[in-house]
Amino acid sequence: MLTSLSELPTYKTHGTKLAVLTAYDYPTARMLDDAGVDLLLVGDSLGMVVLGLPDTTGVTMEMMLHHTTAVCRGVTRAPVIADLPFASYTTPEMAVANARKLMDCGAACVKLEGGVSVLPQVRAIIAAGIPFVGHIGMLPQSVKEEGGYKKKGKTAESIDHLIADAQALDEAGAVAMVLESIVPDVATRITSQVKACTIGIGAGAGTDGQVLVTPDLLGSFPWFRPPFAKARADVAGETLRAVREYMADVKTPA
Repeated sequence: MLTSLSELPTYKTHGTKLAVLTAYDYPTARMLDDAGVDLLLVGDSLGMVVLGLPDTTGVTMEMMLHHTTAVCRGVTRAPVIADLPFASYTTPEMAVANARKLMDCGAACVKLEGGVSVLPQVRAIIAAGIPFVGHIGMLPQSVKEEGGYKKKGKTAESIDHLIADAQALDEAGAVAMVLESIVPDVATRITSQVKACTIGIGAGAGTDGQVLVTPDLLGSFPWFRPPFAKARADVAGETLRAVREYMADVKTPA
């Protein structure tokens, strides 16, 4: 079980896979920490699976601060990664100021989306002494701009861009990077070329670890589940059963 970001290089060297899950509230964070999950991510995916928004672009800094604080209250061991939400890092100065706010909530590091295009922001965050996690490939915060969620690494040009992004983040000093919805062979290639730990989601098994949205894992968000996510529980079904059983007891005459 990971207890510090300083242990990440050892995981990479020894080939020990990282198990990462999202958390958005105190009880979930506490249970995942007790279970031994290596890293917790307070992802802006909370916009969809907690707040019912159509995508992540409506998530604000205030929302991220609220949920990061709750998660960090529930954790005693696992380092917490906190997302910088859409439009919260348009300049290096803004990126650092908002990253500091998330760190003040108890996060161990911050994450933002992009590679070469956001390198000034990344460098500013790291120069400020804030541990940084990158995120390349499919970028949920760019879903409107790109017209949907699209697999990355299908063309030579796309592969070149992904490798350039990964190498730029690695050279800047990222402690890890999320590879989202990338062709598996390309994700494996990137993993072999960077010092930072890679954490895949929809990018095959060749990365240094995997991250899942916890409601997808638990089956607690039945309205949508990505094809790569295997539900290992049926929390939605059990919730419906328990509620209906309770209602039957209440409504049945004594």
